[in-house]
Amino acid sequence: MILTTHIKKYFVCANSSQGFYSLFQENLVGLNLVFILKGGPGSGKSTLMKRIGSHFHDLGYEIDFIYCSSDVESLDGVIIPKLSVAIVDGTAPHVLEPIAPGAIEQYVNLGTAWNIDHLKTHRDEILNLKKIIEENYATLYEAYGLALAVHDEWEKIYIANMDFEKADAFRKLICETLLNYPKVDQKATVKHRFFGTSTPNGAVDFIEHLTEPLAKRYFIKGRPGTGKSTLLKAIATKAESLGYDLEIYHCAFDPNSLDMVLIPSLSLCFFDSTAPHEYFPTKEGDEFIDMYKAIIKPGTDEAHETELAEISRRYEEEVKRGLAALKVAKEAHAQLEKIYIAATDFEIIEGFFQQIKTNIETLASKS
Repeated sequence: MILTTHIKKYFVCANSSQGFYSLFQENLVGLNLVFILKGGPGSGKSTLMKRIGSHFHDLGYEIDFIYCSSDVESLDGVIIPKLSVAIVDGTAPHVLEPIAPGAIEQYVNLGTAWNIDHLKTHRDEILNLKKIIEENYATLYEAYGLALAVHDEWEKIYIANMDFEKADAFRKLICETLLNYPKVDQKATVKHRFFGTSTPNGAVDFIEHLTEPLAKRYFIKGRPGTGKSTLLKAIATKAESLGYDLEIYHCAFDPNSLDMVLIPSLSLCFFDSTAPHEYFPTKEGDEFIDMYKAIIKPGTDEAHETELAEISRRYEEEVKRGLAALKVAKEAHAQLEKIYIAATDFEIIEGFFQQIKTNIETLASKS
């Protein structure tokens, strides 16, 4: 029996400045069995996955809950690592083809529980709601793309005032002193994920959930363009070269940037602790790493105060425009769900749940 009963929470998709960005498939690599749920909104996919995850958690299994980047109350997937099994939402926008080399795929069509005649009577409403959703996601991605361009202006000010020799030496010092661990005889497994997402009510993240159990946490502070992501990439490279398994958390706004590197076996993490995911030390062992103080010309903030304030204003304006569009899209999605819920026979959905649960229990009995 597994000793831990931990549920790990994270995201593998993001509504980003590059559009919808998915790291889904690489988080399924190495699994033996993947159930792929098909069916529209309101067909019970998330509830089914939560029930499966909770059931096997109660049996003592470690569980991964993969949350939806557009609705933090919903799941996109659940993984039972010990059994090498996952159940995932296989509908757009995270269509999973192919899943992973070597995985057995079982498709489960929850749409067979729909009353098609009921849906036909709402055809025009469904099509209109889908159009509203599509248009507002397009607005969201456009606004985030423009916000990223403004963010680049922000970064240029600090890059222009960076001491690059100090920056190189500082990264080297961090890697040599804070990652002074022996090399292990294995090829590191690296998982790429997101720890947060944007919602109409602001940013939501699982940083505390993911890092609170760790013995050592480094809070990286700094302004845009002060090398936080570059430092994290150097840390990840060093840890991987030593053979340590890694969880690399990308920035949900700009997936090319990193926000956290977590090394489970060392009970250690480094993360970008600036807005919108700003945290402060709360327990023994927590430490700051201040990039601004270490490598940026003193007085840069003061010298560019007016320019920085204007850039910040334009950036926030585009982000707010994107979040407003996301709010409209989510409201339309909620209306769409109501239509499909009214058309769904949940006794059929219950049958699917029991079938999947039994299949996994049979697999567990043989392991």
